[in-house]
Amino acid sequence: MHIATCVWQEKAAGGMGGAAAAAVGGGGKGAGAGEWGAARARVVAALGVAGCALNCAVSFMVFSALDVLDVVLCLVYKLVDYAAEAEWKSCYCAAAGSAGPRGVQVAAAAAPAAVAGPKVVRLSSESSSAKLQLEDVSDTLYVRPSLLADATRTGSSNGVHAAPALTVSPAIAELIRGKMDRPPRPPRQAPCWSDCDCKVCHAWSVSPASSSHLYVHVQAPPPTLPPVETEDVVFIHGFISSSVFWTETVFPAFSPAARSRYRMFAVDLLGFGRSPKPAESLYTLREHVEMIERSVLRRYRLGSFHVVAHSLGSVLALALAVKHPAAVKSLTLLAPPYFPVPESVSAAGAGAAAQYVMRRVAPRRVWPPIAFGGSMACWYEHVSRTICLTICRQHRVWDRLFRIFTRNRVRTFLIEAFMCHTHNAAWHTLHNIICGSAARMDAYLDVVAHQLSCKVALFHGRDDELLPVDCTLAAGARVPRARVTVYDRKDHITIVVGQEKLFAAELEAIWRAD
Repeated sequence: MHIATCVWQEKAAGGMGGAAAAAVGGGGKGAGAGEWGAARARVVAALGVAGCALNCAVSFMVFSALDVLDVVLCLVYKLVDYAAEAEWKSCYCAAAGSAGPRGVQVAAAAAPAAVAGPKVVRLSSESSSAKLQLEDVSDTLYVRPSLLADATRTGSSNGVHAAPALTVSPAIAELIRGKMDRPPRPPRQAPCWSDCDCKVCHAWSVSPASSSHLYVHVQAPPPTLPPVETEDVVFIHGFISSSVFWTETVFPAFSPAARSRYRMFAVDLLGFGRSPKPAESLYTLREHVEMIERSVLRRYRLGSFHVVAHSLGSVLALALAVKHPAAVKSLTLLAPPYFPVPESVSAAGAGAAAQYVMRRVAPRRVWPPIAFGGSMACWYEHVSRTICLTICRQHRVWDRLFRIFTRNRVRTFLIEAFMCHTHNAAWHTLHNIICGSAARMDAYLDVVAHQLSCKVALFHGRDDELLPVDCTLAAGARVPRARVTVYDRKDHITIVVGQEKLFAAELEAIWRAD
């Protein structure tokens, strides 16, 4: 792993300078300064402990209340869904362990390899003995214990409680089976009452062709005589985002030479931005990758290409690289959600790995705020639906208010980037990609390290509170040839937004060096 020295020199120099100053000035300041510094350190440590205790106490009360609220909202949404659309909508909140004799026995696959066979659900009811194959469906969709139940369980490992088998209610089994076993059919054109129906969010419904392909923003070099040989670059955005994360930031910042040489494709992932948002989809890793292949690789006949991906998109980029090892020319990942799973957890199966990652991504804490938001989105199906109803369905209102408040002095493209998706897409993508792919990540990175020859570059912001910088450092350690760059005073978004020209120049250097 090569760490970019330009990023780390400042910190290293500062540390050495501080040590030297302490060594030089220690004798002059005397014992009084030393005692004052020790007392200050004790006060800071005491405040830190008190702050952690307060955070834990408040978090326990808040998330215990959210456990109850989610149950209430479940009943409310069932009634409203039936009143608005004349059908009951299944959900995953029917908890494991209470299905009774007609329940469904879920046996997780025991294969440790990330690319091994899928999990299999064995129907143990008297009426059926069939097997239901659940590829890429994360256990965290239907196993999310309440905070109190999670805290009082015994036999845990790293906060993860794994069992050899789970009992899932028939409603959940029917929900998953109905989505996976039904014959292919055109996506539902009318949006759910709780989803936005504007021309941006629902643009995919205008024609059958639009509903079968992702929305792809293409920036191609202008035609020249004689024709200039070009290279292709695929940009994949992160969670609750869209292609505008790239097209409104780095695309305009590329140099004229880059624009004349590279054909750039920025996709809206399935369920996000202007892409199709099928209500029947489980938004699995397989579905996301196949839609990228159909909408970009085959449609535009990409023989070889560079990949640039942010956050959740890094998982899809790795899956693409593993599936098309000879085609990928370079792999650039920003803030990849890679949490190395301890051996004691991974030995318990893919379900335990998914549970471990869910607790790392969503620790059920009220501070920092981004952890609070991630925890609500990950643990509470109906609370997160309420958030989508309030924010995503009303994104046009929020856009107008923001324009009025800022007097049109601030660009509002991030509102479209972060608010144009459905709850169904966000909920399943979060669990099936970030949590459900936990057991695959090691194998993906090993393939990149030992079987691919493409250049690998990893970027992270040191102030990222959503995904810690340790994620990128761990990924870099797994791929020794990777070049790791950590930006000081940058977070999950400002790693790109706010330094567009710098990052565009970084990308151009990576592509030229390929």
